[in-house]
Amino acid sequence: MLPYALLFFLGCLTLAFALNLWRLFSAPTLTDRVVVLDTMTINAIALVVLYGIWAGTGLYLEVAVLFALTSFVGTVAYCKFLLRGNIIE
Repeated sequence: MLPYALLFFLGCLTLAFALNLWRLFSAPTLTDRVVVLDTMTINAIALVVLYGIWAGTGLYLEVAVLFALTSFVGTVAYCKFLLRGNIIE
């Protein structure tokens, strides 16, 4: 049952990436594109977790947490740059 669930989840992630790419190129504003990129990093984190479950090791879960922290800091820095014009004050 687990291989079928993992295959279904992989199909859902593929569809999510395709819809995110469509939204990335059709987004009207730059802030919409930032949100799409943040959503794509969440999908990439889910893909890393999926691979960790498939491989049966907890190492990939730690990688997913590090990737989530890095992605959050990057999104906050980019939003601050859009609002104020520089990152470091």
